[in-house]
Amino acid sequence: MISQDDDFDDRPHVAVRSQDNASVRVGLHDRHTSDGHCVHYAVEVEAPGVRARLDDAVAWIGDGGDLAPFLERLAADFTGWDGERRWETNDRDLTVSAVFRSGGYIALTWTLRPWRHDAGGWSASVTTLLEAGEQMASLASDIRHFLEDGAAH
Repeated sequence: MISQDDDFDDRPHVAVRSQDNASVRVGLHDRHTSDGHCVHYAVEVEAPGVRARLDDAVAWIGDGGDLAPFLERLAADFTGWDGERRWETNDRDLTVSAVFRSGGYIALTWTLRPWRHDAGGWSASVTTLLEAGEQMASLASDIRHFLEDGAAH
């Protein structure tokens, strides 16, 4: 479920909580832009016993392959699909995979993988469960607003 989260005060953010377990959470926040071509933001994933942060995910302004259009396509296919659908940043440090589940739910697995090429790199994943229709459409809209507002500043 998409929720406003007190952890971020009044700063622009998107918080996603899993429909089946509210302690599983993904947060996008700390957005900024320096050149008008891209928006930088942080992503945090949290579940019982796990908390990880990617400090510098990048969304390219006007890029139809970004996260919001991916989520919008998932919301449009609310009747379901077979297999896994996948999106990742150009740097492949944030990956979101989607699987349609019975009962009209979509399981989104959010994987953070900073420093992929460095020795000692790490990854962390959490899976949020959302309703395929309205919750997915709302998430897509919230992320589009979050990223586009960041581009305007």
